[in-house]
Parts: sequence; C-alpha cells; structure tokens
Amino acid sequence: MTPSHQESRLLGIAGYSGSGKTTLLTALLPLLRARGLRLGVVKHTHHDVEQDTPGKDSYELRHAGSSQTVLAGPRRSILTLEYDAPHEPSLSASLALLDTRALDLVLVEGFRDQPFTKLEVHRPAHGRPLLGATDPHILAVATDQPDLKAPVPLLDLNRPAAVADAISHWLASNRLTRIR
Repeated sequence: MTPSHQESRLLGIAGYSGSGKTTLLTALLPLLRARGLRLGVVKHTHHDVEQDTPGKDSYELRHAGSSQTVLAGPRRSILTLEYDAPHEPSLSASLALLDTRALDLVLVEGFRDQPFTKLEVHRPAHGRPLLGATDPHILAVATDQPDLKAPVPLLDLNRPAAVADAISHWLASNRLTRIR
C-alpha cells in the first residue's frame, strides 16, 4: 500500500537515552515495510562513528584525504563525509543526504528539540520528564505505563503493531511533517 501523497514525510522517534527508541524503531521498520512503505532512517549520535575497516580501500582513501567517499557496491552504497573540525550535524543537512523522492517516510531518532512531528518513547521508571508536556509536535507517547498522564494519546510501547497502525494512520491523514 503506497501512500496517496507524493512527498516524503518525517516522523521523529524522540525520548531520553535508554528509553527504548532504537528497540521500538527496529520493531517498527519491518512492520511498516510490510505495509508497502519505502522507509529511510536518520539516527543522530553524539559519538564519533566508524563504519569502515582499516586496511580496506575505502578506509585508506578516506584517511588519505578524501572528504567525501562513496563505496558503491551491488547491494548497497555507503557515503562517508569527513569534516575538518567536529560540528553538530543539522537535521536538514542529514535529510539532504537521502534521496527522499524514493521514500514515503523518514524516521528520525534524535533531534528531539527540532520542530517536526514526533512519537515520544517514555518510560516513567527512568525518572525523566515527559517531552510531550512542552513539545507541541509530539503526536503520541509510546509508554510502558498505561495510566500515564499525558496531553496526547498513549500507545503501548510493548505493542509495536499498534504503534505501526498509528503511524500509518498519521501518514494517510497527512499529519506528518513534509520533507521539503
């Protein structure tokens, strides 16, 4: 089932560290893909990342001075960007790396303070505040506490199929942020 809209949409999976964002995202991807959605993911990290292996050609070329390296293979291609100095990536720059014309939905883990539609992942046992109390872009809270007081609807964090249903509904009803 391909969505009726022509533009890619954006949904953040927001929450504090340890709340289960990646676990939920990993469960949602096959469920949403089974519905015919073409999906992309942007995951923000504050850590330095390395996806290459020392001794491989792409690693050696990058470390020899290439600021942009594409490893193009028959089943996947990998783009690596090297920066002269550490800097905080922006959501718009991260989205610009994707071919959003080939995607129906981009799920974003991180960038929780940015103004775009989000699903909050919240575990009250962690003692962190509810983001949905102050962020008007949060559509619902996926939580493991069914009686949580929240200004938006609650979804059962342990029922990813129900969360996928909500996301599909938001996508079909044009409630998700358009990628420009």
